Amino acid sequence: MNHKQFEIIDEKTAYRGFFSLKVLTLKHTLYKGGWSAPITREIFQRGNCVAVLLYDPQQDALVIIEQFRPGALQLNDDRVWLLEIVAGSIGPGETAEAVAYREAAEESGCEILDMIKINEFFTSPGGTSELLHLYCGRINSTHAGGLHGLEEEDEDIAVQVLPFAEVYQLLEAGKIISAIPIIAIQWLALHRDALRQRWS
Repeated sequence: MNHKQFEIIDEKTAYRGFFSLKVLTLKHTLYKGGWSAPITREIFQRGNCVAVLLYDPQQDALVIIEQFRPGALQLNDDRVWLLEIVAGSIGPGETAEAVAYREAAEESGCEILDMIKINEFFTSPGGTSELLHLYCGRINSTHAGGLHGLEEEDEDIAVQVLPFAEVYQLLEAGKIISAIPIIAIQWLALHRDALRQRWS
C-alpha cells in the first residue's frame, strides 16, 4: 500500500494574466501516520519550460544571452539584466525538444546541430508548478552574436559568445545569478571532456 497520498479539497484561480495564480486547499498523509490538517497554498502557474545550453565544442565556447528580468528588481541595480541561457515556455501540443530548437533560433539566431538532455527539475516546487527540461545543444558559434528576440513578445536579448573558461569564471565570481544557467554550466564543467570527444 502506498502511504504517500494527498487530497485536494478545493481549487480556484485567484488571478489569470501573463501568468496565473491558483489557490489550493489540500491535505496529505504524514510520515508519522495519519493526515495533515487542511492547508492552503498559493501556487504560481506558468506552465512547463525548456532551457538549452548552446555549446560549440570546436571553439570550447558558449552562447550567453543577457536580458532584463523584472523578477530581479529587488536587487535595485544593473543586475536586473541577467546573464542566462536560451529558454522558453512549452505551448499546447509542443514537445520540449521542439521548443529548444525554436527558442535557440529566436533568442540567439543559432541552429542546434545536435542535442542531449541534461535533466528535468522543478525550479521552485514550494510555490510554483514549473517543471524545466534542460538540454545542451551543439552549435557552430562562428556567426553568433548581436541582438535577438521576438518584438511581439517584447524580447530584447543581447547575445555573446564566450570561451567556457570565461563563463565559468563569471559563475565563480557571482556574476551569473540565475539558477538555470548555473546548473547547466556546472553540468558542462563535469561533462565537458566527454562531450567534446562525443561531438568532435
